[in-house]
Amino acid sequence: MPAYRLLAACKDYLWGGHHALREEFGIESTLDPLAEAWVLSCHPDGPSTIASGPWAGRTLPEYLAEAGPAVLGSNCAGFDRFPLLVKLIDAEKDLSVQVHPSDEYALAHEGQYGKTEMWVVLRARPGAFLYYGFEREISREAFARAIEEGTLLEQLHRAPVKAGDVFFIPAGTLHAIGAGMVIAEIQQNSNVTYRVYDYGRLGADGRPRPLHIEQALAVTRCAPAPAFDFGPHLGSCRYFTVDAHDGPFAANCGPESFHALLAVSGTGTLHCGGEAQPLQAGSCYFIPADSGRYFVEGDCKTLSILVVPPMETA
Repeated sequence: MPAYRLLAACKDYLWGGHHALREEFGIESTLDPLAEAWVLSCHPDGPSTIASGPWAGRTLPEYLAEAGPAVLGSNCAGFDRFPLLVKLIDAEKDLSVQVHPSDEYALAHEGQYGKTEMWVVLRARPGAFLYYGFEREISREAFARAIEEGTLLEQLHRAPVKAGDVFFIPAGTLHAIGAGMVIAEIQQNSNVTYRVYDYGRLGADGRPRPLHIEQALAVTRCAPAPAFDFGPHLGSCRYFTVDAHDGPFAANCGPESFHALLAVSGTGTLHCGGEAQPLQAGSCYFIPADSGRYFVEGDCKTLSILVVPPMETA
C-alpha cells in the first residue's frame, strides 16, 4: 500500500513563534503565532488531513473509519481509540509549568487518555533550557506550599538543551518547555493539560489563564524525573516506540502496526507501495500496517514511530 502524506492541524497559542514551522518545516498555515502543528492526529481538537493519494482532502479519522482496523495493525486492537499524536512545537516564549495525568485519572475525570510523551529537540538557541521534574523529592504539602508562595520554579530541575537532546516525560512528571526551541513531540492521543504556573500571563480575553491546582496536586509525582534506558530505540514505552534515522534506511511495515514517518531535517524520498514521494523537514506520512518493505533515500533525518501492544513494556 502507498504511504499517505498528512497536512497538519495548527494551533496559535500565545507562546508560539512566527516563522520556524512555516519556513523551516514547510507547515501550511496562516496562523500567527504558529505554535503547534499536529502532524499526525486523530484527536477531535485537531485532526490532520490526508494530502496525497485517493483519500486526499479527507481527515485521517475519516480514512481510518472507512479503511477499517487492518490499516492500524493488530497492536492497536488493545486500544479503544487511536493511540498516538505527533506534533511539531515552536516555543518562542516559555510554556506554562504543567503536568499530564495517567490514563486511569484522565479516563475517570476527562473522558480521554492521559498523556505520556517524549520530546526530541530539533533546534535550540544558546542558553535555552526547560524544566523537567523536581530537583529533589518533596512532599505533596511542600509542593502545594511552593505553588501558593510563588516559589515553585526554585524546586524544579532546570535542564539546558541543545539540538538532538531527548526527554521522556511519563504522565505525572511536572515539566515546561522553555523559550527558544523547536521540538518534535510524540505522545499519547490526549489533550489534557493541568497548568500549575504561568508567569502571570494574560490570555486572549485579557484575563489570567486558568490554573488547575487541585488536579495537579492529585496527579503530580513530586520527585526528580526518572532515568531511562531505551536500548536501541530513541524512545520506547507501553504506547509507542520511536527510532531515529540519519540518512538512507529501509524498514518493514508488518501487520502489527502502522508506521508514522516524520522528517525533521534535510530532503529525501520515501519509497513505499510502488510510489516515490518527497521528504523534507516537517513532512509526515502515515504508512498503513502490512505495507511491507519501504525505504528512504537522501540526506535527511527522520523519526519512525509505531504502536506497541498495551502493557507490553513498562
